[in-house]
Amino acid sequence: MFKPCDLFDLGQTEHAALFEGCEHAWQALARIHDYLKSHPRSELRNRCEGRAYIGPDVFIGEGTVVEDGAMIKGPAIIGRNCQIRHNAYFREDVIVGDGCVVGNSCELKNVLLFNQCQVPHFNYLGDSILGHKAHLGAGVILSNVKVMRGNVRIEVDGRMLDTGLRKFGALLGDSVEIGCNAVLNPGSIIGRGSVIYPCVNWRGVLPAGLIAKNKPAVDLSPRSKVETSNP
Repeated sequence: MFKPCDLFDLGQTEHAALFEGCEHAWQALARIHDYLKSHPRSELRNRCEGRAYIGPDVFIGEGTVVEDGAMIKGPAIIGRNCQIRHNAYFREDVIVGDGCVVGNSCELKNVLLFNQCQVPHFNYLGDSILGHKAHLGAGVILSNVKVMRGNVRIEVDGRMLDTGLRKFGALLGDSVEIGCNAVLNPGSIIGRGSVIYPCVNWRGVLPAGLIAKNKPAVDLSPRSKVETSNP
């Protein structure tokens, strides 16, 4: 399930060339920087609401709205009919497809979003790829660096495979849903149509069409007497 076509409909991005020759989809992450360097585009066809910072080497397509306080450092390519909301922060090497939402206080760095992705509230995306119609709930974090030094490794057929990447967040297949305040640890791979429930701390590979959920115990105890006074 690690081939690009296993996770993504490559017809839902104008940048499918990133995946040419990739045996594993994560190999495209190391290509984003050079891809943007070799496809320099600097044109703003968007509409701004308020004042935003838009750096050099940034292309923004028709119908996209960039709201007040957004910072787009570049290089970056942002597609058509997107919403870039208040205080969104685009660091280096960001590619966003058509019809996407990047919301308030979201931070993106070295990422590719396929068409119609939604990253709407307080999300961090580092070194990650999100497939067509992938959606993050509020507060979702795609962590991209291990606490302990070393490259990110993926378990493949019972053995650990070194990805060759020190920074690797997540691959989210098409139509993946990640619930509010979930944390995906470095090297997470989520198959097409799978769901991760809110507040799950996920590590590793989730095959397509599955739901990951936790059922934490809720401890009930009597409440001590509380004095009340009349208003």
